[in-house]
Amino acid sequence: MTKTAAIIGGGVIGGGWAARFLLNGWDVRVFDPDPQAERKIAEVLGNARGALPMLYDTALPEEGTLSFHGSIAEAVEGADWVQESVSERLDLKHKVLAEIQTANAGVLIGSSTSGFKPSELQEGAQDPSTIMVTHPFNPVYLLPLIELVPSEATAPEAIARASEMLIALGLYPLHVRKEIDAHIADRFLEAVWREALWLVKDGIATTEEIDNAIRYGFGIRWAQMGLFETYRVAGGEAGMRHFMAQFGPCLKWPWTKLMDVPEFTDELVDLIADQSDAQSGHLSIRELERKRDRNLIAMMRALRQQGNASGRLINDHQKAIRPAPVASEDGRALRSQRRMVPVDWTDVNGHMNEGRYGQIFSDAAEEVMAHVGADDAYVQAGNSYFTVETTVKYLAETHAGEMVEVWSRVTEGAGKKLRCLHEMRRASDGEILATCDQFMLHVSLETRRTCDPLPEVQTRVEALAAAHKE
Repeated sequence: MTKTAAIIGGGVIGGGWAARFLLNGWDVRVFDPDPQAERKIAEVLGNARGALPMLYDTALPEEGTLSFHGSIAEAVEGADWVQESVSERLDLKHKVLAEIQTANAGVLIGSSTSGFKPSELQEGAQDPSTIMVTHPFNPVYLLPLIELVPSEATAPEAIARASEMLIALGLYPLHVRKEIDAHIADRFLEAVWREALWLVKDGIATTEEIDNAIRYGFGIRWAQMGLFETYRVAGGEAGMRHFMAQFGPCLKWPWTKLMDVPEFTDELVDLIADQSDAQSGHLSIRELERKRDRNLIAMMRALRQQGNASGRLINDHQKAIRPAPVASEDGRALRSQRRMVPVDWTDVNGHMNEGRYGQIFSDAAEEVMAHVGADDAYVQAGNSYFTVETTVKYLAETHAGEMVEVWSRVTEGAGKKLRCLHEMRRASDGEILATCDQFMLHVSLETRRTCDPLPEVQTRVEALAAAHKE
């Protein structure tokens, strides 16, 4: 059954939430009095459609339905989740939360607030037990972290339901056990932001130099290892205790200005704005967003290969959403792959690299193997199929962002032999982009020599070969 999310406030964050829900198969109902809301959300959604699917090796669920509504009450009617993303004014949030609970009593309500505590949001609420902070990070459709912050008045079952729903969207709900101003992550960002303002104001560094210090140095380490694990490694073989003993005393040195804030003058604003314009003013905001998204995709896909940090989350989410192979209408082929071509699969010519055709056809073969019972458990028990020969034909260019499908036929399935003919097609028009004739032999992983498949696998292979025969 399709779930429904109501998005109250359709700015950058609200639009990102709408995209995350919509691309994971939820129906989305939006309320935003801004006459430009539909255009703005359409632009965010356009970026999201070209970005989020690139993280996965399978297609996301079929998109839900997006609709816009003239009132909060209309938007939240029948919703399973309401995400409040209005301006950071407590009086406005109280008014919006009251309208939501009047129209849909008992619905889970998450607030995107970066500063207010849940107890502040719950003041005067009809039912504080279903209100919590679910603070995301931009772009919401790509970055997985959600700070899930309840108060003592938030019901434990509401927290559990919210966490379950967020995980199903491929997100990582970080349960903040004690409410605090600015939660967890923004307190780090604020500390770095204050230091950056001082460095610019004092003429020590420009905005671009500060950004370079982050993206070419510790930012990469933090992206995959965080703060404490990074410093544990810095402690060498003696670990964190040695690091603390070695560098702990420098905390007393007068390096930081974290407790001071530079005077927020027009001159400081002009200085930073001018440097920022010089740094990236030649790019539009949409171009910057696409640049950001593609960089994030490439980094997160690299982490997928290592099964670490955000990459592990994507792998887990993919297992939850990956469909089984689908038979064609005539029963003579299996759809073994449906996915978007990611940006890191292209070469200097701007089209898909030859090696990646081998990747997608290898993935297709594994789906066929799993379909006949030669799945992960079968391999772990000591049996598998090894590829001994492939012939790939490249028939048309394939570009990043294209949705493609692979249709596989078992053309030989007797004894130790398993032969597949794969056709990769563009999903939008069915054009054949490439083919692969793949010949495999069944092997024992213990002896590393060919052997007959187990009877149940052999039976399924023979049945497919018969069904797929020309």
